[in-house]
Amino acid sequence: MASRSQGIPPQEVDGTPDYCNESVFRRNTLPPRTYYIPKDDSLSLNGQWDFHYASSPLAAPDPTAKNGQNPVDEHKSKDQWTTIQVPGHWQLQGHGIPHYTNVQYPIPVCPPFVPSENPTGTYRRSFFVPGSWESTGQLRLRFDGVDSAYHIWVNGVLVGYAQGSRNPSEFDVTDYVDRAGPNELVIRVYQWSDGSYIEDQDQWWLSGIFRDVHLLYFPQSRIEDWFLRTDLDSEYKHGTLIAEIDIRTASQSTVQVVVFNHSQDVVGRARDLGVGSRKAILKIPINDADKWTAESPNLYTVTIRLTINTCALATHTVEQRVGFRKVELKNGLICVNGQPIRFRGVNRHDHHPLFGRAVPLDFIKKDLLLMKTHNINALRCSHYPSHPKLLDLADELGLWVIDEADLECHGFYDAIARPLDIPEEVDYEERKKLTFAHAAKFTSDNPSWKAAYLDRMAQLIHRDKNHASVIIWSLGNEAFYGQNHIAMYELAKDIDPTRLVHYEGDPQAESADMHSYMYPSVERLVSLARTKGVRSDGTFEKPIVLCEYAHAMGNGPGWLEDYEKAFCDYPRLQGGFIWEWANHGLWKEDPDGKSYYAYGGDFGDIPNDGTFVMDGLLYSTHKPAPGLLELQKVYQPMKAELIDCDGAKPMLKITNSYDFVSVDHLTATWKLESFTDSTSTTLHSTGVLELPCIAPRSSKSVILTPSGLSLYNVDDMWLTVSFRLKCPTPWAEQGQEVAWAQFQLGLDYGMYHGLMFSPPLKFPLRCESSGALTTITGHNFTINFDNAKGHMTSWTAGGAPLLEPNPATGAAVIPSFWRPPTDNDNPISLPYWKRFGVHAMTSQLRSFNVDVDADTVIITTKTFHSPPILSWGYLAHTVYEINTAGLIKIRMILQPHSSDYVNTLPSHIPRVGLDLRLPRRLDAVKWFGLGPGESYPDKRTAQRVGIWSVDHVADLQTPYEVPQENGNRMGTRWLTIREPQGAGLRAIAGQIEDWWGNCERDFSFVATRHSAKTLEEAKHPCDLVEDDATLLRLDATVAGVGTAACGPGVREDLLVKVERMTFSFDLEPLI
Repeated sequence: MASRSQGIPPQEVDGTPDYCNESVFRRNTLPPRTYYIPKDDSLSLNGQWDFHYASSPLAAPDPTAKNGQNPVDEHKSKDQWTTIQVPGHWQLQGHGIPHYTNVQYPIPVCPPFVPSENPTGTYRRSFFVPGSWESTGQLRLRFDGVDSAYHIWVNGVLVGYAQGSRNPSEFDVTDYVDRAGPNELVIRVYQWSDGSYIEDQDQWWLSGIFRDVHLLYFPQSRIEDWFLRTDLDSEYKHGTLIAEIDIRTASQSTVQVVVFNHSQDVVGRARDLGVGSRKAILKIPINDADKWTAESPNLYTVTIRLTINTCALATHTVEQRVGFRKVELKNGLICVNGQPIRFRGVNRHDHHPLFGRAVPLDFIKKDLLLMKTHNINALRCSHYPSHPKLLDLADELGLWVIDEADLECHGFYDAIARPLDIPEEVDYEERKKLTFAHAAKFTSDNPSWKAAYLDRMAQLIHRDKNHASVIIWSLGNEAFYGQNHIAMYELAKDIDPTRLVHYEGDPQAESADMHSYMYPSVERLVSLARTKGVRSDGTFEKPIVLCEYAHAMGNGPGWLEDYEKAFCDYPRLQGGFIWEWANHGLWKEDPDGKSYYAYGGDFGDIPNDGTFVMDGLLYSTHKPAPGLLELQKVYQPMKAELIDCDGAKPMLKITNSYDFVSVDHLTATWKLESFTDSTSTTLHSTGVLELPCIAPRSSKSVILTPSGLSLYNVDDMWLTVSFRLKCPTPWAEQGQEVAWAQFQLGLDYGMYHGLMFSPPLKFPLRCESSGALTTITGHNFTINFDNAKGHMTSWTAGGAPLLEPNPATGAAVIPSFWRPPTDNDNPISLPYWKRFGVHAMTSQLRSFNVDVDADTVIITTKTFHSPPILSWGYLAHTVYEINTAGLIKIRMILQPHSSDYVNTLPSHIPRVGLDLRLPRRLDAVKWFGLGPGESYPDKRTAQRVGIWSVDHVADLQTPYEVPQENGNRMGTRWLTIREPQGAGLRAIAGQIEDWWGNCERDFSFVATRHSAKTLEEAKHPCDLVEDDATLLRLDATVAGVGTAACGPGVREDLLVKVERMTFSFDLEPLI
């Protein structure tokens, strides 16, 4: 190797590019250390850089030439240089395209080699060394994230090479820098490297310098690194700080460690005297330590000061915040400070809709604040170390963190499975048996990759080892299992024995401290809790966590309450992490004027995995989607159960589900309401609920009010209890609601259903039939029926249309069984439903009868609703009863009909109800039921019973970034749709005797401008075309949403079964 001042050779192995050699991943980099950027001794190199984009490394400028140009082609090279923002990705700044894959590699699978067409970005800028920095100190260049591999040149000299996109690298550039300046820095970044094969995380492939770049100054005598470990005594009362400090000096020196509490009082100190470079180990006792947990994130500040004894002046001082906590396995459970914990967690990628993984710190902080305010207590950094400053926030706000190595090679699965033609429908466990051992041979079980794997583990631990929030290291994700994981586990335990280690890919948890699973059904999860590694006496060595569950793609996830119940019933199940935190859409503006959040394929990226990148609890803007609100309710740390409402004083059982804190930080209030037939809310009383001291993970019963509140003769009242913060916290204001519960008191005697209608007016009815038209006319209303098809076709009241014919069917009201699919329907249910033609039902008239008396017209129809080609359908017996007030009662009997020779019925369908078409001017909606947001049978717990309203139908839509079924409201008693301050109609469930079968009289409704066909065919919201109408669905039953995009489908009892059913709706004109 050449001397240091001459730099390093272009390649570690002559003839093989560094980026195609799995044994070469760092050249001339400094050892990894804890993340620390000295405030006064650092120069940010973020900002605008010169940039050159080439199709391959050979076409890139020569960094050793003047100004980074090839002398033979200087003019052309000048033309090709532009500017770029650092941090950032070049694909998001006009160079190349973003590319999304979930599992499959976008390049041929032949590790360690990469395509010859390897886009290469050359970055260039100049810098000056600050004059205040002493000339004897060390200068370093630090890169916190570069995708995927890079060489660096300083003043034309090749200094080093690094890869590991989400890991930092530091280079000692002391001998290459002109302290009088200027200095030219050139970075050549390669889009593809051998490291790409083990960075196949489910996200966009984006390249460039996407995290901070700094020039750092360290004094000649310095604190090189430190590891501040904390321990607690056997009573978990008193603490000990164990400080391991690496010192670099040639002199006699003293290192002093001082510990300050949150009030900045000194609570401990120690010092070490020695000569020369050394590792100093100091132990400092802390009496009655304020322990750190995610619920009580108490932090201490530690200063480390190095003094050269000959001058008695501190030459180097660093500061670190620490939390006293102890992580261990006890009785087979993950315990912190001696107590088992429950993960209520999410998986989070670094993502910004404009900047990709170059995420600003304030955006990251908003993420973590959202987590805390939505009852999330745990974060898995998927699937790489996050922005280094995220952990400062997690320490301060209080989050349990699984910190994960930058390692995933899931694409080797496709490389094996596709040639074997293994269908995706095959059970996942069976597919693993057929493929995983072979896939592991590429890298995970290949000794030539061992050093690269170990480097990624070491980089992770050393960068983040001083953070209290990090309680578990993870060996990576979906990288199969092999000898290199065993080596990573051993390295992790050697560097840091104080934390646990996770890896889902280890099927027997041989190299992990817990069993970890992805997307098991609740049934399988409970079975695992009972049997996996359980000894004959019922004990077990290791707990179970779900590193991914409840895939939050589109309209979902379902099942949250079911998983939560399993976690509560089986303490061995210590919770899990929702997949995932946010959609990864990237903002795109097309030449035709359309703009949207793009997913796989929208940039012409082939191959791609389409919409699978849109699978978060947040929209791409990181605003909450309905799934986050549902999760917030399910994860709430306080539970209330009404255990006695028959006496004068209702009694509540209050459960504290926190792991460490009592309820002293909360206040509880209650209110008692009823909802009258005048569409208003009556507030009967309110009060403060005096909370007793309730220890963590325990319950107490409390009486609602000392003064008593008689509940005798109460008809359908609703009690709501709310738990809120007494005082502000670092993550929320005073009054932030952390939990709530709602209870129905008394019985529903039907007063909010059909009996609400006004008595009929004594005006004559006239019924006339002519050809295919039957017309019923009364006082100020007209209703038309099509005698040939058996449908109501229009309804006019007060001179204004209330119902109008659908152009496709001619019907204003028609039985319907279809809705737009969701992302969770697409893999299994949608093809099943379409195989049975549920989306293409037609109607045949079997009979049409009219009965008239003085006060009522009754039209009875029999229609058969069935798809083309097939031999099944529903025989619909429909009775329309119209009285003199213009009230329409619609009673429906649905009987499935199959072929006489073989059962041709589907087992389940999306919904059963009525489709109605209203004029577009009917736009304002008010309802009594669950709200204000959407609800489905397995996604409804976040919605409260009340009277809700919107001014416009559009306000009822959920703006999923991939258009799909949305906006259903369940538990509805009545619904009005009208012109603003004008006429309209009201819909109410009919009499209780009209409802039979697997249906709910507290019905569901959807009001929208978008047809099912429009929603299904639109790729993005900008593709949605509104109908010139208000489309209303009144449903007797709807299916749940499940998580079948990646996980279990809809729970069996929440499917809409094809069976006999009766229901009725009453429609009343509002004029």
